Amino acid sequence: MRNNISSGAPWEDTVGYSRAVQIGNTIEISGSAPVKNGQPVYGSAYEQAICCLEVIKETLNKCGATLEDVVRTRMYVTDISLWEEFGRAHGEYFKDINPATSMVEVRKLIDPKFLIEIEATAIKSY
Repeated sequence: MRNNISSGAPWEDTVGYSRAVQIGNTIEISGSAPVKNGQPVYGSAYEQAICCLEVIKETLNKCGATLEDVVRTRMYVTDISLWEEFGRAHGEYFKDINPATSMVEVRKLIDPKFLIEIEATAIKSY
């Protein structure tokens, strides 16, 4: 059974996507940008990464899952030289879980002030 999880963002319908899709015990979370309560977070690389990870955590909770269920993350960053800040934030959430991960530098994200966007895959434990 497919469960589409919406963030309520108006552009979901325009673009045709969901914040997350759960099929069975697998949860795929779309790219999570640094947005809190509908407002962009333009802090440091670390602060933006924390915001993205909080979005992922909240989305997992809506699916009855936790960070411990995450098996893979993908970090898209606009400045790879800031990898230590991004990595520190990721480590604070995942140091004991150790999912597979990637950090890839991209030219830009949808908002030019965004430094990072993170995707996640989780396999929910029952």
